[in-house]
Amino acid sequence: MRVVVTGGAGFIGANLCRRLAGTGGIDEVVAYDNLSTGSKDNLAGVDGVDLVEADICDPRALDKAFRGASTVVHLAARPSVPKSIADPVASHVANVTGTLEVLEAVRRAGRPHVIAASSSSVYGANPTLPKHEALKPSPLSPYAAMKLATETYALAWGHSYALDVLAFRFFNVFGPLQPADHAYAAVVPAFVSAALEGRPLPVHGSGEQTRDFTYVGSVAAVVTEAVLRRVSASEPVNLAFGSRTSLLELIAVLEEVLGRPLERQHGDARPGDVCDSQAEVSRLHALFPGVEPVPLVEGVRATVDWFLDQQG
Repeated sequence: MRVVVTGGAGFIGANLCRRLAGTGGIDEVVAYDNLSTGSKDNLAGVDGVDLVEADICDPRALDKAFRGASTVVHLAARPSVPKSIADPVASHVANVTGTLEVLEAVRRAGRPHVIAASSSSVYGANPTLPKHEALKPSPLSPYAAMKLATETYALAWGHSYALDVLAFRFFNVFGPLQPADHAYAAVVPAFVSAALEGRPLPVHGSGEQTRDFTYVGSVAAVVTEAVLRRVSASEPVNLAFGSRTSLLELIAVLEEVLGRPLERQHGDARPGDVCDSQAEVSRLHALFPGVEPVPLVEGVRATVDWFLDQQG
């Protein structure tokens, strides 16, 4: 079995490639990445993963990489809500045009199984909790609109061209390899980095906003099972586990892991951010019976350990 992961040198992609490479029945793993946000270091020392440095808008490179693939996991994207607001055209090219190029390359490659990454941000302003997949999307940012386009195109291509497609909506994935060294860093690495460096934790808004934090190892486990069983669905599927944790509660978990209180610094809420997010998980459990997530405290502890390892 040959599996190609676009964005395979990124945070989620590299964690997934590491798991795929150690899974029986998977013979080849290809990480396809232009290294704009990913890094070769994320795959350093990992046996069984071939890195292809190329852009998802390059049809020839896609055709070469997808040849003989049984599954393509499409994770490549220009991430971040704030980044999409600052430069929506560049984000559109990467996130939407890039998705179309991937789907067309899949067709040319003999229609391998496709797993595409969408986002909980597509729910946007819809206040209903938990967020179930039949809710009307209400994107609040260019990034959210682009992720809605990604899943919509993937599912439409599946229907139109007889592709086996699975579109996952990720919810606030965190864990090792997630960068904290840029202005648009996700909240968990931003908090962990600040805590370990003795800086106040940067809290955008009141800190009472809630998220369904999902450890990257849990995501990799579900996606790997989907690859092995060639799972597909005609509608999007939430990939989260129904938790609801405020940023202030997340800080309390980090304080528990570190064994000390942490100073925080509140600033303005970020444009495009939603107030509350929580996944409804019936569809996930129907497709993946018995799946269990890594508990939040264990995931935070593993993330802290990884940051400490990076510090030497």
